[in-house]
Amino acid sequence: MISKCTNCKKYIYYFLEGALALVIIIGLTLKMTTKEDTWLCENGRWIKHGNPSAEMPKTGCGELKEDKVVTNFLECEAAGYPVMKSYPRQCQVKDMIFVEEVGITDEAEKSKANLVKLESVHAGDSITSPIKITGEARGNWFFEASFPISIVNWDGLIIGQGVAQAKGEWMTEGFVPFEANISFDKATYKNNGSIILQKDNPSGLPENDDALEIPIFFK
Repeated sequence: MISKCTNCKKYIYYFLEGALALVIIIGLTLKMTTKEDTWLCENGRWIKHGNPSAEMPKTGCGELKEDKVVTNFLECEAAGYPVMKSYPRQCQVKDMIFVEEVGITDEAEKSKANLVKLESVHAGDSITSPIKITGEARGNWFFEASFPISIVNWDGLIIGQGVAQAKGEWMTEGFVPFEANISFDKATYKNNGSIILQKDNPSGLPENDDALEIPIFFK
């Protein structure tokens, strides 16, 4: 004898109700996690996200408005155009790039002018590898006619080293010409660094240490 299922309709109802709720939850999850089908303006260019039905916009991304003239970095940034995270920062308007002015001081060079002087490179210059560094330094800046020079990146990491050689008699209290040719690794992340001219100190005593450090940029 086959028994009747007195609660079958109730179970079927609960099953359908649960399945419907599951479908709704899955649909909402997909909607929240799926990128919107649209065009986004990134760094002055239209980038397609998802599968937008509309064609790529012709204007409105990094283009000048007729009533807005941009002539420098500050105006570009204030107008809301894309700013690149470089050093110095750069702001792009269509095919124009405005570079942020960064104050460079040569106070370091001035403070050491009575000890060491640079000729081929100065604070704020942009350099490439290899670089020829020339100048003159007091005789006591040398030891055995040379002293070390280092090139460091923005974080103080040494990316190039060399030795400046005296171009004359170094055992003097006067200035002696020097020359150094240094190759350095390509800078990454940021394009600023420093050149450090270190007084040769064979004694190793801290009180005899000295150095000239100038800020530079890498091309």
